[in-house]
Amino acid sequence: MGRLGGQLRVIPGAVIGWDMGAALALATALGIAPLVAAELLPEIEAVMVRKLNEAIGD
Repeated sequence: MGRLGGQLRVIPGAVIGWDMGAALALATALGIAPLVAAELLPEIEAVMVRKLNEAIGD
């Protein structure tokens, strides 16, 4: 997931998520089945967004 750092979607003062098209392309390039990535990425993204926005708010 660290490789997706440059694919963040942001608005002033908040992170809103990843560019999922880029995330799925990266997963495919890394040999991860798109179906697996599509199932797991939204859950991981939700945690990432929450934690980053908490850090921004501090």
